[in-house]
Amino acid sequence: MEIVDQPTLRALFRRRDLGLRLVSTEAELPEGALDRPLRWVHSSDLADPTPFLAEDLVLLTTGTQFDDETDIDVYVGRLSDRGVQGLGFGTEVHRTGIPEELIAECALRGMPLFEVPYRTPFIAVARAHSEAIAAQAYSRRSWALDTQRALALAALRPRGLDATLAELGRRLSVWVGMYDAAGALQVSHPRAELAPQQQTELAAHVAEVLTRGLEAGQSLTLHEQTFMLFTIGRGGRLRGVIALGIDGLDAEARTVVTSVIAMAGLALEQSEQLSRSRRRLHSQLLVSLQDDDPGLARRVLGGLPPAPVVVAVASDAPAGPLIDWWERRRADDGVASFLAESDEGVTLCVAASDEALLDDAAARFGLRMGASGPESYDAFSRAHAQAVTALLHQPDAGVFRYADAVSTSILGALATDEARLLADTRLAPLRESDARSGNDLEGTLRSWLENDAKAEPTAASLGVHRHTLRTRIAQAGTLLGVDLSSFPARAELWALLQTARD
Repeated sequence: MEIVDQPTLRALFRRRDLGLRLVSTEAELPEGALDRPLRWVHSSDLADPTPFLAEDLVLLTTGTQFDDETDIDVYVGRLSDRGVQGLGFGTEVHRTGIPEELIAECALRGMPLFEVPYRTPFIAVARAHSEAIAAQAYSRRSWALDTQRALALAALRPRGLDATLAELGRRLSVWVGMYDAAGALQVSHPRAELAPQQQTELAAHVAEVLTRGLEAGQSLTLHEQTFMLFTIGRGGRLRGVIALGIDGLDAEARTVVTSVIAMAGLALEQSEQLSRSRRRLHSQLLVSLQDDDPGLARRVLGGLPPAPVVVAVASDAPAGPLIDWWERRRADDGVASFLAESDEGVTLCVAASDEALLDDAAARFGLRMGASGPESYDAFSRAHAQAVTALLHQPDAGVFRYADAVSTSILGALATDEARLLADTRLAPLRESDARSGNDLEGTLRSWLENDAKAEPTAASLGVHRHTLRTRIAQAGTLLGVDLSSFPARAELWALLQTARD
């Protein structure tokens, strides 16, 4: 924050026209005793003026109260307990010099004691302090106006919100950070100001504020550093938090911060409206791409990721935060990409060489994601279908690639719940017979087909005679109602055995 002289005892001593002389030595005083802000200057010769005094003021006296045998130690003790910041003694008015006992007691209490010469009326000291208050107020108002102008100009720059927050940090000489609605730090000025542990704990506290969804202006201390938090948006619909590394704000600084919060809220609202429009546009362009025609998307967007591309579909993705993060990565890393929402989930498209970005997104947001193999835009619909198919094979967070899905047999891809039900139904007579008789006709058929329907090796592997094997196969064919001497019947039986539940 800009340093502005405040009305203090030291400021009064700098006024040569007053001729004030500090009697106490600074070594006798508490640290900063002469630099504490003063609320007012008051004069009184009462033996006990404390009922009429406020905290943080300087008291002026001529010492007439000490004629009535007022105990100086009690007198100074009362002033100290009341929060009086200094005592000025007017000499040559009623007394010559300052009583030694008063000097000693002020030194003992750590209270600044100073001499007001006869030529300086008390009202002149009070007026000088009043002028200092007025000068400070004017200086702060001027600072606030100048800062508001600087912030308005910053808002007109590219990335206006970032520039505005950076300007606020410079004007206040503090760290400034802005968190989005998900609690992620989006803007930080200066970037390397906070230690990693401070960043982690502050982010956790911000997330708690956002989770409660309440408008708040609060402060907290982390590792001897105080932060003030200000929410952006309305209660129940917060859009983020602005954090300042400062322990307090005066009226002028708070006004400036309030205006920045309002600007941030407006900017985020406008950005959200623009994002919604852009998301709708991208969804329509996705429909065009699924017709294997990239021409419209290229004309509207000015370009697409270079082919071959990998298409991915993410299920249950937080579209807003994912899109914001994706756009930042695209801008920061210069990665060409396309992202759109559809009924299947969020669709992402990147050049095959940038495929690792999909893994980064899945890890950051805990997404289930299916990814296609490299394809050209003429086969975009096939790539999208591959991604949807791969997603069906991914039960947990992470990216499942279509190449891994097709590495298994075609029967594995066809093993739907409906297919399993059909296989269980067709094999039911065989399994019921095995349960009644104890024969393993199902196991016999499986072994027979695995041995290419050859009797000798199958009988040897089962430890039975080949005539027994033929009898079992014939019995199984009768139960299933099929002629197992034909290849189509054997192929269907193999599919049933591979698909059915064990």
